[in-house]
Amino acid sequence: MIKQAIIPLAGLGTRMLPLTSVIPKELLPINGKTNLDYILEECIEAGIKEFVFVISKKKISIKKYFYNDAFYKKIIRKKKDKRIIQEYKRIKKYKRMIKFVYQNSPKGTGDAIIKCKNLIKGNFFLMLLPDDLIINKNCSKELINLHNKTKGSVIATKRVDKQSVSRWGILSVKNKKKNYFQIDDVVEKPNIKKAPSNFAIIGRYILPTKIFKEIKKIKPGQGGEIHITDAIRNLIIKKNKFYGNIFKGKYLDCGTMKGYINSCKEILKEKK
Repeated sequence: MIKQAIIPLAGLGTRMLPLTSVIPKELLPINGKTNLDYILEECIEAGIKEFVFVISKKKISIKKYFYNDAFYKKIIRKKKDKRIIQEYKRIKKYKRMIKFVYQNSPKGTGDAIIKCKNLIKGNFFLMLLPDDLIINKNCSKELINLHNKTKGSVIATKRVDKQSVSRWGILSVKNKKKNYFQIDDVVEKPNIKKAPSNFAIIGRYILPTKIFKEIKKIKPGQGGEIHITDAIRNLIIKKNKFYGNIFKGKYLDCGTMKGYINSCKEILKEKK
C-alpha cells in the first residue's frame, strides 16, 4: 500500500512574480483555499497518511503556515469564531502528517527527491508537483488503483496539442488500453518531429524507491539540474515497468500567472 507522498516545494516561482516575491506560489489562494490545500485533500482522499515537503530556507513560510499555533490560539481566545476554530483543527491535522526536508539550491526535481531518501518506507511512493492541479476526479487515487493492478510505476498523462509537445515531457506508448498504456520511453521537451507521441507527463507519479540509486548516477543536465525524467528513462531501459494513466479529471496549470488566473476561474465555476 502506498501511504507516503513527496511534494517538492523549493522552487522560487519566478514565473509568478511579483506575487511570489512575498508569498510562495503554493500558498496563493484559489477560491478561498491555498493551492497546497487542494493537493493535500487529493492525497488524503487517496489514502496517503504521510507527506514529505521539500522546501528551502527562502520558503520557510510554508512551514509557518502549519506551525502557527500561537497565532491561532490568541485569535480563538478573543473571538471564539467557529470557522477559525475549524480551520485551525484542519491545519493541526495536516501538521501531524508532514515532515520537512530542505533543498536550498535549485538543482531540480531529481535532487529534491533524493533528499527524501531516508524518510521513505516501502517499495513505492507518490510524488506530486503542486503547479499541476487536477479537479473533478481524484488523479492520485487513479494512479494508486492502476499501480495496484499492474504492480508497476505510474505517471499521470494527458494528450496535448502536437504543436506544443516541446513544452512537455513526452511518453512513448506501448500496449495501449482504454485508460492507460505501458511506457516505452520518456523524452524531455522534444521537437515536433522527434516526439514519440502527444501524451504529456503531468505532475503526478508513483515511483519505486530504487529510483534513488538511479538519481545518484545522473549528472546535472539542462540548467545544471538533475531531472527526474532521466532517472525514469534509465529504469525503463533496465526493464522496470512504467505505465501512463490517462486521467479523467480536468488539468489546471497553477505555475504561471495566466494559468493561475484561469485556475481561479475554473474552480469558481465548478463550485457554482
